[in-house]
Amino acid sequence: MNLAAETSTRKQRFFSDAVGEPAEGMWSNCLRIGDLITVSGMTARGLDGRTIQGDGEYEQAKVIFQKIKDLVEAAGAVMDDVVKMTIFVTNMANNSQVWKARKEFFTGNFPACTLVEVSALAKPEILVEIEALAVAGCSAE
Repeated sequence: MNLAAETSTRKQRFFSDAVGEPAEGMWSNCLRIGDLITVSGMTARGLDGRTIQGDGEYEQAKVIFQKIKDLVEAAGAVMDDVVKMTIFVTNMANNSQVWKARKEFFTGNFPACTLVEVSALAKPEILVEIEALAVAGCSAE
């Protein structure tokens, strides 16, 4: 991890060995601009980019929240610095499984959140996708 000066507004890309990267020229998983950290929509794809980890919403959400945690920490922040999430699910009836997993990763003031049901994600077995915004240093930690 190589953090620039806290006041830098230069766009920086961050990586985690635990999170597979997209093909070159597709998108960035995690960018930091000043204290703002953006995390692209994460799914439960394994490092190989093909294998899906977890059969249900709870298991997939846990994998995704761990990826977000790994990326946010690589960018110099903590999970409690996450201020906004957008969660996409393929079956709204199972949203409680996503909330159950979320409670394992956040404390205190939970992030603002939008939950959207979609007809499909990138592969039929992908049930959840989550994107996040964080502001480094804004949590009580």
